[in-house]
Amino acid sequence: MSDIQKIIVPDVGGDEVEVIELCVAVGDNIEADEGVVTVESDKASMDIPAPFEGEIVSLSVSVGDKIKEGDVIGEMKVAGGDSAGESAAEESSSDDASQEEAPKQEEAPKDESKSEAAPAASGSSEVIEVAVPDIGSDDEVDVIDVLVSVGDTIEKEDGLITLETDKATMDVPSTHAGTVKEVFISTGDKVKEGTVVIKLEVAGSGSSSSESASSDASSEASAPAAQESAKQESAPAASAGSETIEVAVPDIGEDGEVDVIDVLVSAGDTVEKEDGLITLETDKATMDVPSTHAGTIKEVFIKAGDKVKQGTLVVKLETSGGSSSSAAEKPAEAPKQEETKQESQQEETKQASQQEASQGRSPVPPAPEAKNTGKAHASPSVRRIAREFGVDLTQVNGSGPKNRILKEDVQAYVKAELAKPRTAAASGGAPVGDNVLQIVPVKPIDHSKFGEIEEQKLSRIQKISGPFLHRNWATIPHVTQFDEADITEVEEFRKEQNAYHAKIKSGLKITPLVFVMKAVAKALEKYEVFNSSLSDDGESLIIKKFINIGIAVETPGGLVVPVIRDVNKKGIEQLSQELIDTSKKAREGKLKAADMQGGTFTISSLGGIGGTAFTPIVNAPEVAILGVSKSEMKPKWNGKEFEPRLMVPLSLSYDHRVIDGAVGARFSTEVAANLTDLRRIIL
Repeated sequence: MSDIQKIIVPDVGGDEVEVIELCVAVGDNIEADEGVVTVESDKASMDIPAPFEGEIVSLSVSVGDKIKEGDVIGEMKVAGGDSAGESAAEESSSDDASQEEAPKQEEAPKDESKSEAAPAASGSSEVIEVAVPDIGSDDEVDVIDVLVSVGDTIEKEDGLITLETDKATMDVPSTHAGTVKEVFISTGDKVKEGTVVIKLEVAGSGSSSSESASSDASSEASAPAAQESAKQESAPAASAGSETIEVAVPDIGEDGEVDVIDVLVSAGDTVEKEDGLITLETDKATMDVPSTHAGTIKEVFIKAGDKVKQGTLVVKLETSGGSSSSAAEKPAEAPKQEETKQESQQEETKQASQQEASQGRSPVPPAPEAKNTGKAHASPSVRRIAREFGVDLTQVNGSGPKNRILKEDVQAYVKAELAKPRTAAASGGAPVGDNVLQIVPVKPIDHSKFGEIEEQKLSRIQKISGPFLHRNWATIPHVTQFDEADITEVEEFRKEQNAYHAKIKSGLKITPLVFVMKAVAKALEKYEVFNSSLSDDGESLIIKKFINIGIAVETPGGLVVPVIRDVNKKGIEQLSQELIDTSKKAREGKLKAADMQGGTFTISSLGGIGGTAFTPIVNAPEVAILGVSKSEMKPKWNGKEFEPRLMVPLSLSYDHRVIDGAVGARFSTEVAANLTDLRRIIL
């Protein structure tokens, strides 16, 4: 058996790292744990150590390459007793084999593998000491975490302790797989290169070569079986003349997860292309996920109440006219399917807490379910973040490979903990101490004591939009400017145009709201501060060079705000048709998430209902919103006499952090002037 061993990248605490230095060259003799290459992540630099003592035979990476856990970076010829014993065994077996006939010579390696594997199977073991390798520092460094305890069974490259220098944190990996017999280090100790960390019980001295030999034998034995299995799998697929495909959630215009409110198919159903599979609901609209092909449903992976996002597997569909290629792909896709099922199960257990969070103070994810495994799998950089926030990693659910905890998992846990309802003061009359806005909590009241009551559940849209409205009202310093515009001539022109379209039976009907949209778009071109957003750090304004106006539309499920794009570039008739189509989709609940994104300014019109004025709430991240009330005939002085004029009330709310009062008044006056004389819009 060959004593050439591969050098494999251990856990480096991230997806990919960059090779910044080659520490050895081909032909160099190095010690075990001596650095082979130096890599750098976004948090630290570290050496990839040699797993054995021996000679470098080849290097397959160079400076600037990207590598990750599991990659092979080179090969080395192992030195030491194991190799010598292995060579002797090979020589002995070859001498014996030379005395046999030629056919038996081919069987010699198999017999050899069996004889070498036997000692390993017999249960022999030895106890070795694992010490701190070269950590790039001559001084002692702090131990900030001990990752194992006596009795733990660990794999090769599993972390034993976490060290912290003045530049980085790193894990000390185990050099072998085995059982921890004794731990010599505790948190807070100082260690350096050569300090013994643990005593580890591993397989006997021949285990390395035995494992390798048995691995070769098993791979030889499994190769025919794998080929036979592949033939068996491909044969039915080719003969059946059908193809099984997976249908996933397409781009739904949302970065996060959305709710599944209905599953429209079940196993065994026959569906046509574009038939709905599941119904999704965002905070603004509902939509169906269509089938990409016609066929028969073989398996459904989603149920009502699950959370999904782009790429989530929905169904497995059997279509006609397929090829064997799909069958070959199924084994590779199986882990993804299993992963999807696990995610669905996890989401199901969190459903109740998520519903409570949607009715709470802020729209943040619920607290992950607590767990006490006693051991958390996380990279040094993640552990450092956890220490900064005081997070117990055993309470965090990992979403990475093998339940490894990622930075995003820690962030989600912290957000969820901050969003938990705080206990009210015992007296009930003083503000809660950790309530940022110092709002006095409302005492619970049993209203049934005073008479008959009926409890009605809030709609889905109300429950989701409520916290956002509360946030906008509580965090944005609102100012509302009231004004009115003379729309006498505009209304006469509108009626003339509607009469014309009725005569030619075009089906188009122009509403007063379209003229308001054009008047606002013209004013936004002149006062671009109203077409902006405040940056996340509050230090600058983001001025938008496009004008997309959101229109508040009342629906049976609540208020939604679809967006009409490029209002300043479209004419009255085109905008009227878009407004008719969009309003219809909103009332039927067919708006997509993309239909409600990208707005720069909002108009809320109550003109068809009544009222003289109101104070609309700014729709963040926008900085202003215009409210329109019911128009009314009023006597207006023209310099000689009073004459009846049709006046429409305007209510302009804006973010006072961005817009001064004088600018707000000028913008309101500009909108009113544009409505009074439409000729201003074409200037």
